[in-house]
Amino acid sequence: MMKNILAGLAAAAFAVGLGSADAQTVVVGGKNFTEQQIMAEMTSQLLTAKGFTVDKRAGLGTAPLRQAQEAGQIDVYWEYTGTSLITFNKVTDKLDADATYKKVKELDAAKGLVWLTPSKANNTYALAMRKSDAAAKSVVTLSDLAAKVKGGAALKFGCNSEFYGRPDGLAPLEKTYGFDFGRDNVVRMDTGLVYQALRDSQVEVGLVFATDGRIPAFDFVVLKDDKGFFPAYAMTPVIRKEVLDKNPKLADILNALSAKLDDAIMGKLNASVDVDKKSVEEVAGGFLKQEKLI
Repeated sequence: MMKNILAGLAAAAFAVGLGSADAQTVVVGGKNFTEQQIMAEMTSQLLTAKGFTVDKRAGLGTAPLRQAQEAGQIDVYWEYTGTSLITFNKVTDKLDADATYKKVKELDAAKGLVWLTPSKANNTYALAMRKSDAAAKSVVTLSDLAAKVKGGAALKFGCNSEFYGRPDGLAPLEKTYGFDFGRDNVVRMDTGLVYQALRDSQVEVGLVFATDGRIPAFDFVVLKDDKGFFPAYAMTPVIRKEVLDKNPKLADILNALSAKLDDAIMGKLNASVDVDKKSVEEVAGGFLKQEKLI
């Protein structure tokens, strides 16, 4: 009889253990470009080291990833404040970095999403040219670029398909600066290929991310957004409230990582993958160990 009781207690304990493990499983998402792949891997390694079971689902587009999070299929990923402000919440007001963060934190809270502490990495969209070409054409700002195009210069522009159709993308950018590349001069391609196309003179202007390590490595220059078209894109961990309520220590873990990140650091991490050809796993793990986060 006692043997049966002990067996029953052991089975019950095992079942409770399984339930606890399930409660600790976190689904980590990420988008389909280098910085996001690094952040998804870094988050996965960090949470695993802290005792969580992680299900990583990286390589998603912006809209599908957000939809998956709102649907409860993704628990946490790193989003950019400007993306939530304009693309998800349709706010067109020009806000500074602090106001942008406060606004998206407020609006997304109503959708069950919690914006944790933003990093100092501002991965804003930017337009870049080869440094030598920009100097030869006397182009320093986006207004300079607009003047060249309006003056008849047929400059080819490389960008990804997402930017081509985004509400903070090409068409409103052209409207703000009063110019039009022209349909035949816009070449759509995968994000990573834009850098190669610009480097190899297949396009004169390319869409880049401000924290991308290939900008200095390929000797590009970022054109100044002198009319302030692009909002702040502070990279921030965003987590479902339901998951955070069950595991409140996630906030401290993710905020500790966020505090270590800025433009220069993200540029180096991105370059380690895109220029030095190290693996995402190696770069992510190396940084976490260097910063004594794991």
